Amino acid sequence: MELDIQCEEMSPSRWAELLTTMKSCKTIRLDDCNLSSSNCEDLSSIINTNPSLTELKLNNNELGDAGVEYLCKGLLTPSCSLQKLWLQNCNLTSASCETLRSVLSAQPSLTELHVGDNKLGTAGVKVLCQGMMNPSCKLQKLQLEYCELTADIVEALNAALQSKPTLKELSLSNNTLGDTAVKQLCRGLVEASCNLELLHLENCGITSDSCVDISAVLRNKSSLMDLSVGDNKIGDAGLALLCQGLMHSSCKIQKLWLWDCDLTSASCKDLSRLISTKETLTEISLIDNNLRDSGMEMLCQALKDPKSKLQELWVRECGLTTACCKAVSSALSTSKHLKVLHIGENKLGDAGVELLCEGLMHPNCNIQSLWLGNCDLTAGCCATLATAMATKQCLTELDLSYNPLDDEGIRKICEALRKPSCNVQQLILYDILWSSEVDDELRALEESKPEVKIIS
Repeated sequence: MELDIQCEEMSPSRWAELLTTMKSCKTIRLDDCNLSSSNCEDLSSIINTNPSLTELKLNNNELGDAGVEYLCKGLLTPSCSLQKLWLQNCNLTSASCETLRSVLSAQPSLTELHVGDNKLGTAGVKVLCQGMMNPSCKLQKLQLEYCELTADIVEALNAALQSKPTLKELSLSNNTLGDTAVKQLCRGLVEASCNLELLHLENCGITSDSCVDISAVLRNKSSLMDLSVGDNKIGDAGLALLCQGLMHSSCKIQKLWLWDCDLTSASCKDLSRLISTKETLTEISLIDNNLRDSGMEMLCQALKDPKSKLQELWVRECGLTTACCKAVSSALSTSKHLKVLHIGENKLGDAGVELLCEGLMHPNCNIQSLWLGNCDLTAGCCATLATAMATKQCLTELDLSYNPLDDEGIRKICEALRKPSCNVQQLILYDILWSSEVDDELRALEESKPEVKIIS
């Protein structure tokens, strides 16, 4: 049994009602429910008396250190079987870390700890690392984003990594680590016996100087499948160094996020080689890089390679225009694996989308999700889009936000949605102006086809 409630103000009577339900829940999720430390006293009792509870998610509540202290009393009882604990953005400080250290040291059932968006600081996380080093700790996932960590944390983290072969996921994004610390961390990861599967280092002050060491992790940890170094200024030189590790035969990367990394079209030669030869790679994000049409054309050529197994490509805000759309269309008509294309915030125009639709309607194309928000589209391309929607049954999600489609364009899209052959289930239309008459048509359409969700 699951209890999953979000964004609900908890009255005393509602809380009392839920407590009865919680006694038999396997999963309890109460994000954004205005909970406080007093609620945690009740939750501690639930943890203590409900041995079937394995997941507790309390993100975005003002629990404070006092609330966590209550929770941990329940977590430390022998009857507790909790495996996943989410406490993101709960107004915690380093004072909570001593209590959580006790749980890590004594509760082998706990395999996931998510404490990002809390001011734990380097001193607090050092205390958590002490708990991780206890032989009883079996932690597999540790999320420490936005925890106000500095370079001084790495020595403690490396010591914990050395003693924790169970660790599979480590997220340190949005902490001011810098190159020296990241290089030290990577050397620790190479030496550690853990079989890391996910490493997130977004916005950590990384430059190309760290990329040799990250590349070494890619070569030495064949378990690593998910790497994110977005929002770091690694540049084309850094990307070339990363690709040395990514192209290594032992690297089995599946998901690679390189958004806002100061990449240009010069990187696309290496990226194309990666896409066309690394058959494990299924998702890549290149959002907010200055790839330009020439770079996109190289990527499209790689997508057409039979060895490419890429399923998701994110190239939003990459300086693309109508000029690259013929190449994109050709890739869509050739690649049977590509299912998600985020190409919004590029000046594709109506002519560009007309070209995309040619590839979209090809029998080989298996696109499920297409994002075209803020692409300078007008009602002029909507008839072609509507035809694609009505004929391409694999297409289930379409984003047309921030385009001046007006009543004429929206009506054409609605015509397609009404057709039995159209399988679009989610249509995203943020910040588009239409009349009250069209608004009524959209609401009527949702009523007639309840499987369709129109988000505006």
